[in-house]
This record gives sequence, C-alpha cells and structure tokens, in this order.
Amino acid sequence: MNFELGDERRMLQDSLRRFLQDGYTPETRRALGEDARGFSAELWSGLAELGVIGALFAEEHGGFGGAGFDLAVVFEELGRVGAVDPLIDTGVLGGGLLAMSTNDAHRALLEPLIDGGLHLALAHAEPDGRYELARVATTARGRDGGHVLDGRKSVVVNAPAADHLIVSARVSGDVADEDGIALFLVPADASGVERQDYALASGGRAAEIVLDGVAVGSEARIEADGGAFAALGLVHARATLAISAEALGLMESIRALTADYLGTRKQFGKPLGAFQALQHRMADLLIEIEQARSAVINLAGHVDGAREARERHVSATKHLVGEVGQRVAEEGIQLHGGIGMTMEYELGHLARRLVMVDHRFGDTLHHLERFIALAVARP
Repeated sequence: MNFELGDERRMLQDSLRRFLQDGYTPETRRALGEDARGFSAELWSGLAELGVIGALFAEEHGGFGGAGFDLAVVFEELGRVGAVDPLIDTGVLGGGLLAMSTNDAHRALLEPLIDGGLHLALAHAEPDGRYELARVATTARGRDGGHVLDGRKSVVVNAPAADHLIVSARVSGDVADEDGIALFLVPADASGVERQDYALASGGRAAEIVLDGVAVGSEARIEADGGAFAALGLVHARATLAISAEALGLMESIRALTADYLGTRKQFGKPLGAFQALQHRMADLLIEIEQARSAVINLAGHVDGAREARERHVSATKHLVGEVGQRVAEEGIQLHGGIGMTMEYELGHLARRLVMVDHRFGDTLHHLERFIALAVARP
C-alpha cells in the first residue's frame, strides 16, 4: 500500500511546518507561561489564517478536510515543535460535537470557530471518572422547558479561554450507564459556573469546574444522531488519533535532537555517536518510532469506521504510543546527560509533553485492559 501524502496534504504539511518553525520558538513558548489563556492569540490567528483549523472539518461543515489523515498531518507537525495550542479541545472535541448537532444554531458556531474567533472546552471528565466515558455523575434536572445542571468537572482543558463549555450531564439512568447522558452548550460565564484555573505540566491551561444550579434553556441541548454517548465516543476517538500523531511528532524531534547531540558532544576525543553501543540504542529508538507511526496510520484509516473496529484500533494505538513515548523520552534525557534535565534546553519541554500524552484519553494500562476486553467481546 502507498502511504505517501497526496498533494493537498503535502502542501498543508509544508506550509504548517514553515509557519511553526518561524513562529514557535522556545522563547515564544516560555512567554506563554505568563498568559492567562496558556497560548498565543497571535499564533492561534495564524493557524486559522493558514487553514489549519479548517483542515479538521469536512466541507459540509465549512472546512476542507476532516478525514483521519488530515488530523494526523496537522497534529504531527504541531508535535514537532511542542505546540500547546488547544486545537484538540476547540477543534476536535468541541467543534466535532457541534458538527454532529442537529441544531442549526449550534452548527452556525463552526464558522467563527474555524476563523479562529471562538473557543470551546469539553467539560466531561469528572473526579472519579478514570477515563470511563460513560461515568457521568453531573445531573441535568428538567425545569421550565430547560434544565438545571449540578456537578463537578475535572481537568477541563482550555476552559480559561473558552467562550462556551460543552457540558455532559445525566438526565436519566445510573452513574455509569451509556444511556441517559446529554450534552449542553453553556456560556463560560453563565451564572452558577465556578472555575478554578491552573497551568498544565505539559503547557497550556485547564480548570476544575463546579456547576451549581446552572440554568439552561431547551436550545442549549446538543442533539446528535445516535445519542450523546455515541457522539462522545467518536470525538474522543478522533482526539486520541490527534494526540497520538502529536506524540509521533514529539518523538521525531526528540530523536533528531539526540542524534545531533551525540554527533557533536565529544568524549575521549571522538563524538559520542561514534560509540557502537549508543548507535544501537538510537537504532532501537528509530524502530520503535516507526512502529508507532504504523499504528497512527492504521488508526487514521479506521477512526471514522464502525464503532467496534474503531475502538479496538483506538486502544491498540494509544497503548503502543504511550509505551514508545515513555521510552523515547527516557532515552532522550539519558543520552543527553545533565543538559537533558534543564527546561532551558528544548528537550525538556518536548520530553515532558510527550510523557503527559499518556495521561490524556486513557493511559497505557487503561487501554491495554480495554483492548483485551474488546478483543474478548469480539463476535
């Protein structure tokens, strides 16, 4: 099979790589630590003008891509520079749910989102959820034709910059039932929304959110074909592809930095890269990264397929990427020696962000257990 990119995706890749290399320097990223939003508004506008946000959506939703391979191209390039822009949260998760809504008013928000003027955050994870999509304790009680939301949401990434929150809440059933979950579009400054912001270890910002009697009208409910749980499953599968591709870009940059360091740092009168033992370790890393790339390509081809097959590929890919990412980060730091531990050096941010990839959308142990369960249940 031919896995080479087509002309349009290659053009997107080339233009995005040039933009990020020119505008996303280590100095720029360090300055983001003082920004209450956790990302650069200027760089975000540049991504929108370049069409990067539009590449995440199909033509029928105002974009020009939307396929799994479009996501893989975009997020691998973002990973190469360790970008912290909330493209997964606003575009893949929030925008993906709006695109599936049967409400024209919700879908109309995609235009300002693609233009870079609207930010979203998905408030779904809860303190005791542990990656289980169906575990929703937040309640939505019917009142006066609308609903009243009560509950807590954890690690809501991009909440400090969001104009709207997409909140999952239970209208019926037990806390872990797949049925009975609903989605609501809530203004971030709505009465009863309490937010505690904080910086993430890997860059960017998130918040803990308390919903205390938040009243929303009937128009706030996001109705999607197949129900809220099916919609959540699809956008989380696409987000897992996105963050796996981002991890792939991070791995490639760490490998390149390490190879360059071994080629210039001398010991006993010759470059470290001349020692055969270190050459073998770098060769092993290359093989591991190529295995991760194959897994990402495989998931990109199945992410919009049937749910059962899609979820097996999601868990297989996320598990492998987590394992390889951990090894690449550890080897990169160890082969660099002391300099690899300093945040002034580029490797520090890249390695930390790569390690933290394993903690979004399910870690390696979670997805190993999940893959086994899905394989056993396979007809």
